[in-house]
Amino acid sequence: MTTFQRARSEEQRAQRRQAILDTAGAMLTELPVAQLSLNELSRRVGLAKSNVLNYFESREAVLLELLISELETWTAELGGAVDARVDPAAPLPERAGQLTDTVIATLLARPMLCTLISAQAAVLEHNISTEAALAFKRGAAASYGDMIRAVLTGLPELGEDGAGRFIATAGLLAGALWTHAHPADAILAAYDTDPSLAPLRIEFGPALRDALDAQLRGLLTPWPT
Repeated sequence: MTTFQRARSEEQRAQRRQAILDTAGAMLTELPVAQLSLNELSRRVGLAKSNVLNYFESREAVLLELLISELETWTAELGGAVDARVDPAAPLPERAGQLTDTVIATLLARPMLCTLISAQAAVLEHNISTEAALAFKRGAAASYGDMIRAVLTGLPELGEDGAGRFIATAGLLAGALWTHAHPADAILAAYDTDPSLAPLRIEFGPALRDALDAQLRGLLTPWPT
């Protein structure tokens, strides 16, 4: 834990904000979102809870800003990965599969992003002001546009509307599937105890691949045979 002196400049305030975000990110490697409390965050960052609230209006506001940072990083990675992994000369079905694999691989490489997306609507978008909501949604909208451009690089046949629908669905499914693919210890123990429950067990990558493949087939109708 680091103990900070009072911030007296904008640079110092920016350093405090980043320290809070970095500490929250580190905590998410140990704890689920539900167990990340403002009290423990304050203790670990070395600031009084009231001081943390001078930088962020709530725990949820901290995590939303962390989500935007993760989203921006993933979007940049996705653009580079599409360029590297999707062969523009390949037939449409092959490129569609390469795009899906690229989206999944880059998401799997950022578990914190998936964790935060899974909690976004039900948890993180509550207990925040309109100003915080606007900042988050505007940041998300900017990344959304970049994601659409990355998808169109690999699969221009989708068009802007189709690429937007593909990305929106990928985000929603990633959040839902991540939660079910990382259940509580008691659920994991139940699966291990009773093999007949195996059909209920979800693996993130394969489940997301099936769903996105099916969506692309619908968006790219008629599907080449």
